[in-house]
Amino acid sequence: MLNIWGRMSSINVRKVVWCAQELGLDFQRTEAGGKFGVVQTPEYLALNPNAVVPTIDDGEGAERVTLWESNVIVRYLCARHSLGDLYPSELPARFDAERWMDWQQTTLNRASRDAFIQWVRTPPAQRQPALIQASVCATEPLFALLDAHLATRAHVGGERFTMADIPLGCEAHRWFGLPASEYQRPAWPHLERWYAALLARPAARGVLDLSLE
Repeated sequence: MLNIWGRMSSINVRKVVWCAQELGLDFQRTEAGGKFGVVQTPEYLALNPNAVVPTIDDGEGAERVTLWESNVIVRYLCARHSLGDLYPSELPARFDAERWMDWQQTTLNRASRDAFIQWVRTPPAQRQPALIQASVCATEPLFALLDAHLATRAHVGGERFTMADIPLGCEAHRWFGLPASEYQRPAWPHLERWYAALLARPAARGVLDLSLE
């Protein structure tokens, strides 16, 4: 049994849950982080000294694996259960997927985070317009870059769905879910076509169809 700790309002937990569902894994998820607490308990800190979510515990005995860092968890699960498919076996394809996964975490997520936090998790009276504007200005060119990349391929890594689509799909879910009353995003036709295909995947249910709250 795969054990996952983390609340579904976390983009990083969504990645792991969606990945597990794509792989058809039996798993148990424990609410943790945010209003659920748990992450500061001695038991949790023994698994993840960073006191953040997600964390997984998989397997038993010598085969037991405990991991934190969402994109690493996605890589691990795909390598263990879908080598040659969701986890590409050819090095060029594998590291192309790795590159886009790292880009999501180090570039796109950093740019988009403030707009999300301000518009979704901050009361209107406490919002900082300068943070929102800077975040939008940084994020839109990145999604435009991804849109241009998707103009020549069905998925991030090429013609088939791979592990690279999961983190970026969760990032698109968060940006596309920003309140329409506050933000009108540009037209990104290739990105929108790709995201619609992700939404139609049965394993994305319970993840990409959730609200951002």
